[in-house]
Amino acid sequence: MYWRFRRHRLAVVCTFIVVFFYIVALFSETISPLDPNKVSNLYKYAPPQAIEFLDKDGNFSFRPYVLGFKSSRNPETLRITYVPDPTKRFPVRFFVPGEKYMFWGLWPSDIHVIGLGPDAPANTPFHLLGTDRLGRDMLSRIVYGARISLSIGLIGVTLSLVFGILLGGVSGYYGGWIDAVIQRIIEFIRSLPTIPVWMALAAAMPPKWPPDYVYLGITIILSLLGWTGLARVVRGRFLALREEDFVLAARLSNCSEPRIIFRHMVPSFASHIIASITLAVPGMILSETSLSFLGLGLRPPVISWGVLLQEAQNIQTVALFPWLLIPGAAVILIVLAFSFVGDGLRDAADPYGR
Repeated sequence: MYWRFRRHRLAVVCTFIVVFFYIVALFSETISPLDPNKVSNLYKYAPPQAIEFLDKDGNFSFRPYVLGFKSSRNPETLRITYVPDPTKRFPVRFFVPGEKYMFWGLWPSDIHVIGLGPDAPANTPFHLLGTDRLGRDMLSRIVYGARISLSIGLIGVTLSLVFGILLGGVSGYYGGWIDAVIQRIIEFIRSLPTIPVWMALAAAMPPKWPPDYVYLGITIILSLLGWTGLARVVRGRFLALREEDFVLAARLSNCSEPRIIFRHMVPSFASHIIASITLAVPGMILSETSLSFLGLGLRPPVISWGVLLQEAQNIQTVALFPWLLIPGAAVILIVLAFSFVGDGLRDAADPYGR
């Protein structure tokens, strides 16, 4: 399976992309250049700053820099606009001390992967992806949002895996009325319209819950609605395997039924389960993004990609400040990466593939 997966070049590339996103999520405090909740009244809706590599004479410079801003107010719309100021050049440094933070909430630190350094003047702008309506740095917020959005996908799929293997395995192994009851439950859940059910369950959560309770509630909601597909797959495999010789040998060896299910039958198609899980993660991420975008999932001050996209609900705002849609690009990229990785795993796990 490993060698066949390596031949799927696009899946291998997307695997590195997925790993990169999770590294960013794990070390978001260090990777983000600024505090994601820091408000700046001087640079509201500031555009992205480009990193420059050419000096004043047009020659390549090994020390990158960003340009400062010149602000002016439009006399017609009264909106403040920002344009680069070539007279203000601020060198970009790597692994520099900056704003203090608690790494993983355990110990204090102030090292950032990228920044301007402590010798930069106060209130110097450094917003590689622009700012939002409160002047908060979009890059830092996207980096912090990756932790919530990506972890919901993993936790939700883990819970769905438990429900899917347990209920699907019981349904396929025992059959009879147990199989009929579980399959009717699955058909009922799959017949419900997804978005209205999400909205109803999310609205049922108390509005005064703290952010960690809401996070847990959203994860459970996504898991309760996402296990049916895997349960169908597991049931079909169990129906095909329960009459095999190795299952009969396990029964004659006086193995208990849970041992037969989880020790002998489930590992026989573990590769297919891995592929199904990989394909289910992007669905969980999209579900959380959709709920948060509609204002029914995670809410500020929690930072997730769906919460960030709430800023882009107004068409006029998007037309004036298109960089507010950058969190959507992150969602698209990680969903496509997971989808290609899942395709590669599915092809590699197919015993009839060539």
